[in-house]
Amino acid sequence: MSKTPPRTTTATGHDTRRTPARTPGHSFGRGLWSMALTEMWERYSFYGLQGILSFYLLYALADGGLALDPAVASGIVGAYGGVVYLAQILGAWMGDRLVSPRNMVLCGAVVITAGHLVLAFAPGFAGLGGGLLCIVLGTGAMKTNITSIVGFVLDQNPDERYRDAGFSYFYMAINIGAVVGPLTSGLAQSELGFHYGFGLAAIGMGAALVQYVASMKHLPERARTVNNPLPASRRPLVVLVALGFLAAVGAAVATGLLRAENLSTVVTVAALMTAAAYFLTMTTSSAVSSDERRRVLGYLPLFLASGVYFGFLFQKFTAISILITERIDLHISGWSFPVAWITTVSPLALVVVIPLVARVWKTLGERQPGPVTKVAMGLTQIGCAYLFLLIISEATGDADIPLILILLFMMAAGSSEVFVGPIGLSLATRIGPEKFRSQMVGLNFLTLALGSSLAGLLGQLFTAIDNASYFTLTAVCGIGVGLALFAGRGPVERLLRAGLKR
Repeated sequence: MSKTPPRTTTATGHDTRRTPARTPGHSFGRGLWSMALTEMWERYSFYGLQGILSFYLLYALADGGLALDPAVASGIVGAYGGVVYLAQILGAWMGDRLVSPRNMVLCGAVVITAGHLVLAFAPGFAGLGGGLLCIVLGTGAMKTNITSIVGFVLDQNPDERYRDAGFSYFYMAINIGAVVGPLTSGLAQSELGFHYGFGLAAIGMGAALVQYVASMKHLPERARTVNNPLPASRRPLVVLVALGFLAAVGAAVATGLLRAENLSTVVTVAALMTAAAYFLTMTTSSAVSSDERRRVLGYLPLFLASGVYFGFLFQKFTAISILITERIDLHISGWSFPVAWITTVSPLALVVVIPLVARVWKTLGERQPGPVTKVAMGLTQIGCAYLFLLIISEATGDADIPLILILLFMMAAGSSEVFVGPIGLSLATRIGPEKFRSQMVGLNFLTLALGSSLAGLLGQLFTAIDNASYFTLTAVCGIGVGLALFAGRGPVERLLRAGLKR
């Protein structure tokens, strides 16, 4: 039988008994693993839906789709992706001023689950609109706040090595969900139908909700409190602004000003206006030093270039999805290759390439290229991927494009993200003004909103011109913007390094 260590005290009366030392793995705590698993299931459901959504809009009624005009489908998909990222900015603000991050994540998970259930069981346009609206609102509430909670959990361990490892596990969980989600929902859609694929996404989000509820009691106290509460006197103004916004959107829909065809245009303008407000606030604030202001200005060309890059990358959900439905033969020896698996090759290629490129950067050390050069490399690579698509599209004429060639294109385009996505996030956390660090990260996420809505516009352009002209335009723009950014890397790099230690 074990015995309790004898209690001894110092001269000051302090108990000298020691509790067993915690291992590094335990220091991450249940909170980290619970948040990682919750996020994995949320990404499973999000990308599971994203993988088949375009084809649901494009496919004929006889095949279970909605048979929308390709231009309309591109506008809806592009706007949906853009609004999801814009909603996250609102969710971050609410988690900081109105509702605790813990409760924001809970509410978001419930609303997302409801959205997937609506898509799974409600047919037609009513189910589509209601389901996507719920997912937009729920994702906005959940995404940024769950990331904040992970930071709170890791703040409990002062060792920076454990913090980096903890975020690595969290990022790994995101990528697992992003790859497995479309693989399973795509197979369900191919074998059973679209609503079964939506149902799998609903099950995944239900698993995220159950996982989160079970772990809430283990979260740190900071996750349960509102960091910077909005004064009660200002809350009625917030309610009035929200009601006014909803009324304006309702009026725009009722009068025909806001339609499926122009949704991507509206979201693109909204993303640019939001970004302009961020840049203006940070460059004019008295709390920002001259060096910080120069760094923000240096980030402007990278912001625009990254928005263009993601516009090209996210075409896998718009223009490339249309191309797949029109010119790709999915049949292999009597079996139909799940259409969502084609777009899944893109993030899968990224997952494979990330550790290889990270090792190269580590080996090069201070000799590695700067962030501007890396983004230029990503743009040039994706431009070359579209050049490859132009060549194979023209070489095959009016015949179907072989499946293996479109998979190679997806690999080339998807792996190029290693030069843009991680670099932008790392740069934003390093160069942001001290008083606007979180806003700088939010500004970086706006490149995804801008890219998604831009992909919707490009998809609409794809339906209006011939394939050769379209792929020539995208290839020339991608390579051209990449080379222009590389040519101007010197002054931009100097602005980005202003006031920072090497």
